[in-house]
Amino acid sequence: MTHPVLLSILIPARNEAENLPALLTEVHLSLQQERFEVIVVDDGSTDGTAQRLLDIRRRGYPQLRILRHSCSLGQSTAILHAAQAARGAWLATLDGDGQNDPADIPRMLEFMRSAGSASQLQLIAGHRIDRRDSTSKRWASRLANHLRRFLLRDHTPDTGCGLKLIERAAFLRLPYFDHMHRYLPALILRQGGEICVLPVNHRPRGAGVSNYGNLDRALVGAVDLLGVWWLMRRVRLDCLPSELEQ
Repeated sequence: MTHPVLLSILIPARNEAENLPALLTEVHLSLQQERFEVIVVDDGSTDGTAQRLLDIRRRGYPQLRILRHSCSLGQSTAILHAAQAARGAWLATLDGDGQNDPADIPRMLEFMRSAGSASQLQLIAGHRIDRRDSTSKRWASRLANHLRRFLLRDHTPDTGCGLKLIERAAFLRLPYFDHMHRYLPALILRQGGEICVLPVNHRPRGAGVSNYGNLDRALVGAVDLLGVWWLMRRVRLDCLPSELEQ
């Protein structure tokens, strides 16, 4: 791609060979008016995800770039590696299971543009108003969101939503740790950025089962939450320095 890229779509995917073709088609249709690229990270898949992606690119998807982990490193690491490789000034994250709707991305971009260059807006987070998940998953997420908002004051009702638009430079300044993608609003606020929340569509999973389930989130969630709470309390950005000329 020889022209500048405004937007990089980052998709972590583990064993999503059946869902990615339709999702990538939707991304292309939704962003025809934009300068964009798509980076899919095959996170140690065993179902032929990498070969399916190569086939899609060969059939005429020049915006598609493919990264591969030889073993699964998790969503946060996949997103980090994609962000490091990205060429766009802004990043949009999507889950590889097709539950996020790419048609919401243009509305996020419009909101970002309307904020203007003087704005400190660095993150637009999706809020799944009508979640299409199991009852147990919805209740677990609701409980976790209440606890997180109480401790972190991040003003985000649904930080687990995979659809987010974030400034690349701001993202790369964040401290990296496993599962950090669940705390992006708090981490952006911690470094002085602004965030906003927009309602987005949510859909049933197209095929397969969740590869990043409730149990692994629950086991690490308490430790992660306390760690981010500690980080939020240790920041000192009450004012910015001014340069003296004389």
